[in-house]
Amino acid sequence: MMLTLATTLFLRQDKFGKLPTGAHLERLERSSNYKDGEFQNLEATPALSEEASYAGILYEFFFSKRERISPSAPLPSTKTNLFELDKDENILVWFGHSSYFMQVEGKKILVDPVFSGFASPFSFSVKAFAGTDRYSAADMPEIDYLFISHDHWDHLDYETLIELKPKIKKIICGLGVGAHFEHWGFETAKIYEGDWYDTIALDAGFTTHLVPTRHFSGRGFKRNPSLWTAFVLQTPTKQILIGGDSGYGKHFKHIGEKFGAFDLVILENGQYDKSWKYIHLMPDEVLQAAQDLNAKALFPVHSSKFPLANHAWDEPLQKITALNEAREQPFPLLTPIIGEKVSLDSLKTFAKWWER
Repeated sequence: MMLTLATTLFLRQDKFGKLPTGAHLERLERSSNYKDGEFQNLEATPALSEEASYAGILYEFFFSKRERISPSAPLPSTKTNLFELDKDENILVWFGHSSYFMQVEGKKILVDPVFSGFASPFSFSVKAFAGTDRYSAADMPEIDYLFISHDHWDHLDYETLIELKPKIKKIICGLGVGAHFEHWGFETAKIYEGDWYDTIALDAGFTTHLVPTRHFSGRGFKRNPSLWTAFVLQTPTKQILIGGDSGYGKHFKHIGEKFGAFDLVILENGQYDKSWKYIHLMPDEVLQAAQDLNAKALFPVHSSKFPLANHAWDEPLQKITALNEAREQPFPLLTPIIGEKVSLDSLKTFAKWWER
């Protein structure tokens, strides 16, 4: 009885957000991607692969020796002053994992910011690696577009968003995610929710299209109450894929066929495992997805900040780099250190900082 009460009270904390209700829920129920009370992937997507089991994963997590899942020294980083950027610069600054800032043709864009230092309901678990918390909400300028790919804790961070609230002009997210923002006091007029393949006009010359990923959602016990998504960002001179978490699937090829070549694709590469291969890309699949998307350049994210899988902390960057170098036509691969300013107009190669 007491445990049930304690759990109920814990889940009522503001940081868990809120499930869609009323007219908001009715809008979700009209989506062709919402069935049987939850959102569905376009392809059958089991949470675990055929050879895996929850018991086996728990045993491995608690009793197996997980080699080097965290770095032994603080990771290198630098600090770019985002308030002093030249307005004509087209740049990207990565904050580790899937959080990054872009300035594109004058617009300031923030994606999945997590500055609290942890990626969990509990501040003592899934803590950021030493050296990776170089930035905070105070370091962010006014944000024209905040993109949120889905509502998992390592992408939707309550503490960060509350601090950023006065700076955010527009929020772009999948169906249902807006319920969290409304619960946290954000103005409804600032929230732009969409379904897969919906188009949202942002400003003159700036448009985004929501596109499918192969994943799941939820911040509590209910699974898939909101939509997980990626975004095709079209500006006056560029087309960029802002990728969310995703396993490999037919959707990458379809997006590439529908939208043509991308100047840059930003895809997850990290926190993968053969046991959950349907909901996160393996490194070789990242490169295949980039090929499917007709990518001119590839920026791999979702690594180097949080220990959410069993692989070594630097394995994602080691593997994607080696596999890319072995290709007949390697992609220009963006692998900056945290906080480094990356030009989107003159893409360059980077030193293998993780080897240091």
